[in-house]
Amino acid sequence: MAGLSTDELEVIKDGLAAGRKPRVQFTEAAGQMAGQIGQVVGLTDPAVSDEWVTVRFGRDELPFSPGDLRVAPRGAAAKKVAPPPPEPEPVVPAGPAFVLDQPAPAKAARNGKAAAPAAAPAEENKVGAPAPRKGGDDVTAPRKPAARAAKPKPLPALTVTLAYGEGEWTVAASQGAKSLAKPYVIRPAEALRMVALVDVPGVHEAVEQIMAAERSEAEEQARKLREQLAEVEARLAELGEKP
Repeated sequence: MAGLSTDELEVIKDGLAAGRKPRVQFTEAAGQMAGQIGQVVGLTDPAVSDEWVTVRFGRDELPFSPGDLRVAPRGAAAKKVAPPPPEPEPVVPAGPAFVLDQPAPAKAARNGKAAAPAAAPAEENKVGAPAPRKGGDDVTAPRKPAARAAKPKPLPALTVTLAYGEGEWTVAASQGAKSLAKPYVIRPAEALRMVALVDVPGVHEAVEQIMAAERSEAEEQARKLREQLAEVEARLAELGEKP
């Protein structure tokens, strides 16, 4: 079956914002967890990882992709994870009798269960060894396969911006939301060298138009200055003549 749709993800997002933990059911894409019920406890950035839906299952909170989940049907109850049985206490024999020769406990025989030896050999009865499971009704949360581990978060993108405005060229740099360099003015020649590295004809044409307009404006200013200079020199010549 298909996973969570865009509309369903929006409903889940609104539910989280309201303080709820929407229930979901694992699809066949989740492997051995298919059919189980969990609770969505968070949404991360889908641009960082495909597995951006955090689901609580038992005591675990694991990331999944929307394709691993669907909205839980009404009336479906989440299976509770039974706590592991307590560690069996080592039985200390009363005398020097051999441990394996101890008789089986009468209580286990009355319950119809297989009798366990009073104590295991010294190498197998270490503290911290896994306790044997009793019966077949215990439900434990299956672990997520190692291949589904969260992917390392990539570094933020580095952006260098060359801009032109109000007759000036500026350069700025940022990485993600962090500003590395505020816009500062550079010479037109430096801007042209940067643009030459970009092999995009449209960019080159736009820069050529800007440079042509600036050149024309500079030539007009030079012409006016030459005219003003000629007028000043003529005035000085007149003032310099003696009667």
